[in-house]
Amino acid sequence: MVRFVAFGVKNMFRVRFHGRGGQGAKVASRVLGTAAFLEGYYAQDFPLYGAERRGAPIAAFTRISKEPILERGVISKPDIVIVMDETLLDDPLANLLSGLKEGSVVFINTTHSPAEAKDKYKVTAQVITLDLTKIGLDILGLPVLSTLAGGVASRIAGLKADSLRKAVEKETSEILTDKGLLAKNIEAALYCFRAIQPVEVKTTEAIQKGSPVIDVPFEPAAISSPTINTTGNTPLRKTGNWRVFKPVWNYEACTKCMTCVARCPDGCIAVNEDGFPYTDYDNCKGCMICAEECPVKAIEKVREVHA
Repeated sequence: MVRFVAFGVKNMFRVRFHGRGGQGAKVASRVLGTAAFLEGYYAQDFPLYGAERRGAPIAAFTRISKEPILERGVISKPDIVIVMDETLLDDPLANLLSGLKEGSVVFINTTHSPAEAKDKYKVTAQVITLDLTKIGLDILGLPVLSTLAGGVASRIAGLKADSLRKAVEKETSEILTDKGLLAKNIEAALYCFRAIQPVEVKTTEAIQKGSPVIDVPFEPAAISSPTINTTGNTPLRKTGNWRVFKPVWNYEACTKCMTCVARCPDGCIAVNEDGFPYTDYDNCKGCMICAEECPVKAIEKVREVHA
């Protein structure tokens, strides 16, 4: 058994972030890596994209060690998992909890308590929860979670608040020109850092036993070639799970101009029998272009609540 209190001199913290495109999982992993680097540790951070579009599942990874990091590639056996969007826990293809070791810690961005989340999502590891989305909306005015998740991860990893502050300032100054928004990101990250109680991560050290990679020899196409024998999985990927906000119509104000129908990039708005537009919530991903384009502002932006 390897005990991480912060982290051992000869051991490594492996942190895996799960979020959706646009939430800032990549920046969160960079904030954690930079904070660790500023404290004198070796750090490695990188993202892994699937479909590069807003709302699609994304993973990012950070390794932290007192010694040079010789590992490469994705983290399959994490010590810490940061879940930035709890709806991903219902997606079997996202596989958020894979590879958890005994003693790992799972953080979930949710309104649920740790006990409720642990029971709801059948998590066997230690669970920590905090409503990052609400904090982001309250402090930043936006459902952006990057620096907030970085703050949570830094706390769980045992880093210092001052290192986090400097890391957020460095990483956000490279992508933001608004100094006021940069200051709010620092405020939000430190708020989340302090909202999490210090935690001890105790995990079993991962032991690599050879490579699981299978070497497939090249063959000319006349002998063999890849073939797809199954249908696509688009109907299974309910993009309605991606929403932070949903459009709600005020039909008393709606003029039936159909601007929203024309502007919806995903064709999720249809017309009911009374001639009013309505949304297919199973597939609406909450981009809210309809609300922005509505000339009479008949569409309200309402925060989605996942039961």
